[in-house]
Amino acid sequence: MKDKVVVLTGGSNGIGKGILESFLEKGAKVCFIDMDKNSANALINKYGNNNLLYCHGDIAKEETLKEFVNMVLSKYNKIDYLINNACISKGGILSDCSYDDFNYVLRIGVSAPYMLSKLFMNNFNENGAIVNISSTRAYMSQSNTESYSAAKGGISALTHALSISLSGKVRVNSISPGWIETEDNVKHSKEDKLQHPVGRVGQVSDISNMVMFLCSEKASFITGEDIKIEGGMTKLMIYNDDNGWDYSI
Repeated sequence: MKDKVVVLTGGSNGIGKGILESFLEKGAKVCFIDMDKNSANALINKYGNNNLLYCHGDIAKEETLKEFVNMVLSKYNKIDYLINNACISKGGILSDCSYDDFNYVLRIGVSAPYMLSKLFMNNFNENGAIVNISSTRAYMSQSNTESYSAAKGGISALTHALSISLSGKVRVNSISPGWIETEDNVKHSKEDKLQHPVGRVGQVSDISNMVMFLCSEKASFITGEDIKIEGGMTKLMIYNDDNGWDYSI
């Protein structure tokens, strides 16, 4: 990854921050956009400006995306990897998520990744890759999550569509995390851990490691895939009174 150019959305916190730091540790140059200026500046203070380029802006706005792309290309001309990580939730049908709220989430979670892929499509170096961060919420839900779940379902579908349209230019894959703990020093109960077949809650590094792999030459035969990283949680069939599960009304 030495001197590879990485473009990342939502790099200031959580999974995005973990991805940013993983690339920096391998010697890559990371260009990231995020609304959280304080956390972004903390990263710049920690790692310096040599390998970090930060843009403050709302990726729900097309003009912000174009400004960000121009900033990146004016400095590097070409990129190697695009990581579409940013997304938010505005709740769902039970919390009166409005038409505008719903579409705002879709603009961040689906429209922005599409536009960034479009704007960068002719500026990838050889062996480039796009990795989209989806979610197991694309396949399963809790109540009142329609805005986020729809966005994640959209980016999973966008992934396989882009992989065909951009074949020969860049590989495109997505990752669907499950329960990933993004806060430090959080204690999880025995039950939290055991509901995962692997016996633990996920870590940010579980996702960043897969991003690094999918961007590497070791993944050169993988495109159009959505890879679930969820400790097996989506594979466990749940019946009342089975394995300690108790469904109470």
